[in-house]
This record gives sequence, structure tokens and C-alpha cells, in this order.
Amino acid sequence: MNMLHAVARIALAWVFVRAGFDVFRDPSRAAATAGPLLSTLRSQAPGPVPDDVTLVRANAAAQVAGGVALAVGVAPRLAAAVLIGSLVPTTYAGHPYWTLEDPAQRTGQRNHFNKNLGLLGGLILVVLSGRN
Repeated sequence: MNMLHAVARIALAWVFVRAGFDVFRDPSRAAATAGPLLSTLRSQAPGPVPDDVTLVRANAAAQVAGGVALAVGVAPRLAAAVLIGSLVPTTYAGHPYWTLEDPAQRTGQRNHFNKNLGLLGGLILVVLSGRN
């Protein structure tokens, strides 16, 4: 294993492990933030969808599990794919800077959105690298 690849995977994974752990422990804020998107999805779902807290905790668990797997190099391509699946809706629901009028809030949320785009790019590179 190339040591630099391992360090890169750990650095990339840490964001997901830390954030996922925090949300899993206290999902109230994330559930409130995700609420509007989840409500829209729920209204279009063909069947019952779990409550917001359960969905947010499931997403957080996926981030922790995917992050740990990526960090230790267990199926890193699969782990990165799981994290991509978690990151896209999290970014859309969590950082909708385009809806904000306050310039400071808009800038802050746009910075978070852009950071997540960078994380997405790193995860895509892991998926495409062919390294397992």
C-alpha cells in the first residue's frame, strides 16, 4: 500500500466520520435542516418513508461506516461510492445558499457547498482510481 494514498484516504474520510458521529449523536439540527427536502421526497414516495430523525441517523451511520472503511482501506471504492450517495443529498439539503437573502449567510453556505464539491471530487477520484 502506498503510504501517501493511505494518508489521503484517512484525511478524506475524517470529515465523514466526525460529522456523521456528531449527527448520529444529536440528529435534531440535521433533521430540521433536511426536513423540507425529506417532506418533498415523502410526498412523492410510493410507500411509507421513515421519519426525519431516523433518515438523518441512517445517513450519519452511512457516513461513519463509509468513512471508517475508506480510512482503513477496506473496499475503498465501495466506501467512496456510499459516501457519494450520502454527500449529494446532504449538500443539497444542508447548504442551499441559493435560497438565502442575507449576504453573510449566503456566503457561508456557499463556502460549505463548495467544500462539499471538493469532497465529492476526492471521492470520485477514489472510485475511479481502481485501487481496492
